[in-house]
Amino acid sequence: MLDRAKTAFTTHPHAVGESYFEHFGAAMRYCGTFLFCAFCAFVHAFLPFLFEKTASTTVRKMVAAMDARMHAPQGKVEATPQAAE
Repeated sequence: MLDRAKTAFTTHPHAVGESYFEHFGAAMRYCGTFLFCAFCAFVHAFLPFLFEKTASTTVRKMVAAMDARMHAPQGKVEATPQAAE
């Protein structure tokens, strides 16, 4: 039973060349980026002169980082870019 539970938590991370905690960190960074984009889009909805391209630019960078991670050799995953520059 314990092996089954461990497998449930490690199958996907290992399939993409990461440990559970490496994958956790990457997923949490994406989560933070999504929250940042949601905030910017929310503010932009009310004040369209603010954050005009911030959310869309950040999403494009995140997609590029995800593509790079997907095509990186196993175990050679690079860090994702910062949410805003």
